[in-house]
Amino acid sequence: MTKMRAAFTSTSPDETAQFARRLGASLAAGDCLLLEGGIGAGKSHFARALILSRLREPEDVPSPTFTLVQTYDLPDGALWHADLYRLGDPDQIIELGLLDAIETDICLIEWPDRMGDLRPAGALTIRLDDPHKTDTREMTLSWTDPAWTPRVQEALA
Repeated sequence: MTKMRAAFTSTSPDETAQFARRLGASLAAGDCLLLEGGIGAGKSHFARALILSRLREPEDVPSPTFTLVQTYDLPDGALWHADLYRLGDPDQIIELGLLDAIETDICLIEWPDRMGDLRPAGALTIRLDDPHKTDTREMTLSWTDPAWTPRVQEALA
């Protein structure tokens, strides 16, 4: 499969949130976003903006750093937000029910490198970097499933 790429530079947290909302509008059951980047790169900020844009009623959207997974009921299904930073073993992903959720729900997964061989092949990977230690975020998107191409292009437009 051919790996496709796109890049986007956000100059503010608001611009990052706007991009997350645009991309989030196109997500459906079975879609998975893998959010990569170092601590403080903006993964949780991106995820929070996307989740809030999909909820019927606004609610608190905490980072799942300690719970590992937070789930949200959407009008059209469920959304799982996972933070795998503290994951000890990839087998815990199965115990959490995350593999099933990847097939049936929308999933946002921070620290996907912790998944090892369980990393979903059809996911959209978004890498956030903060090279200048400012509000600017450089985002690199990559995917192999051609169904992501029009959705990424629309969100970047």
